[in-house]
Amino acid sequence: MAWIYLFIAGLMEVGWAIGLKYTEGFSRLGPTVWTIVAMILSLFFLGQSLKTLPVGTAYAVWTGIGAVGAAVLGIILFGDSKSAVRLVSIGLIVAGIAGLRISV
Repeated sequence: MAWIYLFIAGLMEVGWAIGLKYTEGFSRLGPTVWTIVAMILSLFFLGQSLKTLPVGTAYAVWTGIGAVGAAVLGIILFGDSKSAVRLVSIGLIVAGIAGLRISV
């Protein structure tokens, strides 16, 4: 169950990272509320996963999911660069997450 909590925490991490872009400096109420709720949920589920997972592994996976998700959604939603170096770098983060998952 801890890995499910950690995955949810990672998705919420992506949600608030992308939400920050839509708040326009916290000047738009709807996106600001969503971003704050996503932040709280992300930390809650991370905390739940830490009951059984090693802190280093959980934190690295949590931030990795957030980084990959934000980078991919940046490409899709905001037209961020999709250069080969960027895509390979995203792949390396995914490989790192997978490595941490199988090493526990």
